[in-house]
Amino acid sequence: MEELASRVRQNADNANQINQVVTGTALLTEQGNEATAQAVQTMRALSDSSGKIAQITNVIEGIAFQTNILSLNAAVEAARAGEQGRGFAVVASEVRALAQRSASASREIKELIADSVSRVESGARQVHRATETMIAILREVRRVSDLMSEIAAASDEQSKGIEQVNQAVTQMDQVTQQNAALVEQAAAAALSLKEQTGYLHGAVSAFKLCDTGPST
Repeated sequence: MEELASRVRQNADNANQINQVVTGTALLTEQGNEATAQAVQTMRALSDSSGKIAQITNVIEGIAFQTNILSLNAAVEAARAGEQGRGFAVVASEVRALAQRSASASREIKELIADSVSRVESGARQVHRATETMIAILREVRRVSDLMSEIAAASDEQSKGIEQVNQAVTQMDQVTQQNAALVEQAAAAALSLKEQTGYLHGAVSAFKLCDTGPST
């Protein structure tokens, strides 16, 4: 019985450990979900940045096209320059304005690219943390599996122990019944012996009375 009680206590300890592991697993899962959500937000921000880059690229392409045309016009005006250099000056001014717009757009592109790179790095770190979290969850789940195996084995041993106890109790019951039958037989034998003793005592008493009578 002491061994059985020890096994029961061990099962209780294993159950407590499982509870702690499950609690830790739930916490790790929540952290994993948060990391995943942050990664999704980062990817969406990257998508938005890419869209802005595409828009600015379109602007630059348009500016480049217009600059091309103005350059051709400037070449024509240069050929005609002579005293009519005023027209060329106007065209040159337009070219400078477009160049400034191109430079401004290029700076914006650089800033967006830098921001995108930063976001990508942040996303990579978040994904890495999420991966580590999932690995930790896997380890905890394996621990749960191991503990469950131990509990199953302990329960099997406990079941066998209880079965042995039941068999012993059954044997004890059979022995008790046999002892009860023997006691009844002994009681009956004792009663019969008592009766026989009474008969013998009476017979002896009668024999003594006959032996001590008057002689003729």
